[in-house]
Amino acid sequence: MEIITDGPILLLDGDFDVRSTWEVRTAIYDLLEGHDQDVVVDLTGVTTIDMTALKVLAVATRQATRSGHHLTLRGCNSAVRRMLHLSRLSRFVAVERAAATA
Repeated sequence: MEIITDGPILLLDGDFDVRSTWEVRTAIYDLLEGHDQDVVVDLTGVTTIDMTALKVLAVATRQATRSGHHLTLRGCNSAVRRMLHLSRLSRFVAVERAAATA
C-alpha cells in the first residue's frame, strides 16, 4: 500500500486490507489532527479492500464528525462500492459522486 498526502487529501494505491489498515488509520488521523478542513480519502488506486479496511474508514468518519470535520471517500470503484453496500457502511460513510463526463 502506497499512501500519499496532498494537503487534506490522502491518496491510497494498492491493496487496502488488514496488512495496511494501521498505516492508513495513522495517516487519516494525522490529517484530521493536522488540518482545519475536511479530509478526502482517494481510493482511485485501491485494487482490493476488505472488511477491516472498511471498518477503519467507518471509525475515521465517526472521529472526523466528532472533531467537527467531514471525511469523504473519492474514486470508489465498483468493488469498493459493492463492499460498502454489502457491509451497510454506505449509510455511514460519505462517498463522493463521480463527476459526469461530457
